[in-house]
Amino acid sequence: MSSPPAGNGSSTPTSSPPAPSSDSRYVALGVGVGIGGALVLVCVGIFVIWYKRRKRRLALAGSLLITQQGPKDDPYGGPREHWQQNAPPPRANAGGMLPKPIPPPGITWNPQISSLGVPNPPPPPSVSSSLRSENSLTQPSSSKTSFTYHELACATDSFSNANLLGEGGFGYVHKGVLPNGKEVAIKQLKVGSGQGEREFQAEVEFINRVHHRHLVSLVGYCISESQRLLVYEFVPNKTLEFHLHGEGQPPLNWATRMKIAVASAKGLAYLHEDCQPKIIHRDIKAANILLDYNFEAKVADFGLARFYTDTDTHISTRVMGTFGYLAPEYALSGKLTDKSDVFSFGVMLLELITGRRPIDKAQFYLDDNIVDWVSFVFLHT
Repeated sequence: MSSPPAGNGSSTPTSSPPAPSSDSRYVALGVGVGIGGALVLVCVGIFVIWYKRRKRRLALAGSLLITQQGPKDDPYGGPREHWQQNAPPPRANAGGMLPKPIPPPGITWNPQISSLGVPNPPPPPSVSSSLRSENSLTQPSSSKTSFTYHELACATDSFSNANLLGEGGFGYVHKGVLPNGKEVAIKQLKVGSGQGEREFQAEVEFINRVHHRHLVSLVGYCISESQRLLVYEFVPNKTLEFHLHGEGQPPLNWATRMKIAVASAKGLAYLHEDCQPKIIHRDIKAANILLDYNFEAKVADFGLARFYTDTDTHISTRVMGTFGYLAPEYALSGKLTDKSDVFSFGVMLLELITGRRPIDKAQFYLDDNIVDWVSFVFLHT
C-alpha cells in the first residue's frame, strides 16, 4: 500500500480564479445588447432602402408595360421626333433623315367638312387678378378656323418632306404658311387610329378653353372624311429636350434655364389653378416644352389631358404618359390628381438642372432613373 506523499504535514489548497463581480457581468451584457441592437438597426435600414427601390422600380416597370407612347424602339417611351421640332436652322443640324411621310389615302381636293361632333366650348375660364396683365395672358380668339384639306395641303406644299418638322406615334407634323403669311404647325393624325381620334377630340376640347402666353394655342382644325388635322401656332426654336440633349448643342446658361422653368411653371399653374374645371395635362416633359428664339417657353400637347374638379379626390383612369416622368403612385394605382403633373414637372426640373435624361443607364452608376440618382448624390454629399 503506497504511502502518502511526503510533505510538511499540512495540505495546501489549490488556488482558483476569483469570481467576476456583478458589475462586470452587467457591463458585458450591456455591450452585447448594444452590438445586437446596432446590427438589427443596420439590417432594418438596408431592408427599407431595398424595399423602397424595388417598389419604385416595379412602379416604373409597370407603367411602361401599361402604356407605350411613340414607336416601340424608343427606350424613353416617347416619339422619336417630337411634334413641333422645326426645320433645321441656318447652321444646319446634321441629324438623321426622318422617314418619308405616307400620303393619306383618297385625297380629294374638294373635301366635305363636317362639324367636330363635340359641344361648343364654353367661354374662356376666369383668371385671377394676378394673371390678368398683358404679360400673363394672350387675347383669346373668338372662334377657331375650320380649314379644308386642300388649304392645308397648299400651305405645306402637299405635305412635303422639306416642311416635315417631326414624327410621333400620332402621325406627322409639318410646317405651313397660311395665305395671310402666318406660320403654323400642322399635326396630321394617323388614319384609322382610335387613340388618335380620342386625342384629336381632347386637344380641340381642352386647348379651346385655355388662353395663356405660356400655353401653345390652337389656330384651327380640319375634318375631311377620315383625315384629322390640327393647326397650331408655330413656335420656331424647337423643344427643351432638343436644347438639353441634341447632339452638338451648346449648354444653356443658368439664366435661360431659370427663365424656361418659371415660364413652364406659370403655364402649368394656370391649368391647375385658374381653369374651371382645372385641367391635368398628364404628359409634362421636356419634349412638350416649346421654345421661341427668346427662349420663352410654351407648354404643348393636350392629347392626354383630363378635367379635374375641386370635389374630386382623384380620377381613376388608364395610366398614360411617358416612362421616366410618371408619378409612382399614379403608375401603381391609376389614381390621377394634379400632383401627378407636379411630380412630372419636378422630374423635368431635375433634367433641366443636371442635363441628364430621366432614364439613361449609361449615365447613372447607381440606378437607371434621375430621381434615384439625385437622391443618392444628395444623401452622400
